[in-house]
Amino acid sequence: MDAPPEYRAPKSSQKRRTKGSKSSQQKQQAQNDFNLQNQQQQQFMQNLGQPDMFYTGQVFTQGNYAGQVPGAALFPGQQFLGDPLAGMAMQYGQTLAGQGKDLVNQNIQKYMASSKLKYYFAVDTAYVGKKLGLLFFPYTHADWSVHYNQDEPVAPRYEINAPDLYIPVMAFVTYILVAGMVLGIQGRFTPEQLGGQASSALVWLIIELVAFTLSLYILNLNTSLKYLDIIAYCSYKFVGMTVSLLAGISFGRGMYYCVLLWFCISLVVFLMRTLKIQIMPHQSNDSLTKGAKRSLYMILSISLVQPCLMWWLTSYVMISKKAT
Repeated sequence: MDAPPEYRAPKSSQKRRTKGSKSSQQKQQAQNDFNLQNQQQQQFMQNLGQPDMFYTGQVFTQGNYAGQVPGAALFPGQQFLGDPLAGMAMQYGQTLAGQGKDLVNQNIQKYMASSKLKYYFAVDTAYVGKKLGLLFFPYTHADWSVHYNQDEPVAPRYEINAPDLYIPVMAFVTYILVAGMVLGIQGRFTPEQLGGQASSALVWLIIELVAFTLSLYILNLNTSLKYLDIIAYCSYKFVGMTVSLLAGISFGRGMYYCVLLWFCISLVVFLMRTLKIQIMPHQSNDSLTKGAKRSLYMILSISLVQPCLMWWLTSYVMISKKAT
């Protein structure tokens, strides 16, 4: 049964006031948090790059606060870019690297310039044919001088007396292939023996180059020979070695010795007449000038070593033919 209105207790508004008070407190707390965050961010930006008051020796950087500031994730190595000492070190290292690269390029251009190598391979078919004929028949050739064009030697294609590397390289490769063929016909071919033949020929060529270069320096001979010229002259023997092996496998060991002997004599004559122009000093008043004897000994040593090496590098391939 419902009571009359005058006897009803008045309704309290405490609950309604409590809800309103709680909502206003939450809004005030959110505003305070937002202001505190703005103050911390402003303080961080002001102290960026200054020593940290809590950590001795540390500096406020983006790397130290990457986990506190949104979007401050760093890529690898970024922390070194902001350090002045690291920047100076990187610049100094790049300068040293550039200087070292320039030095290496200068040394390579000095000893192995591409223009120098191109000169030794500037040949044509006519030159190759004439040069091979000169190597086998040097007895009737009269003019052995190398002509020059503005202090530079004429290219081999225009000068038969100029040294080249095309014939020596082709002759060396052909010698290795022919030696492998001869060993295969004799039933003695193995990859190790073929590699041994190539290595032995290269080692002897390097020994010749070093020995003759040192001899020119020790004897103090004034010559225009370069180390590439020495390699070319010492490598012409591979032509005779290849032809003698082909003759031996085709007509027997007797023909091998005949061809080898003929080319040895021809090569000695070729080298003596060629090197005499480039090593022997000019004579004056019909008498030998100072250093003529030393030059003559040098020419004889280079010329006479070639037949010995020709026999040594080909005898192993041919001597054991009867045993098979």
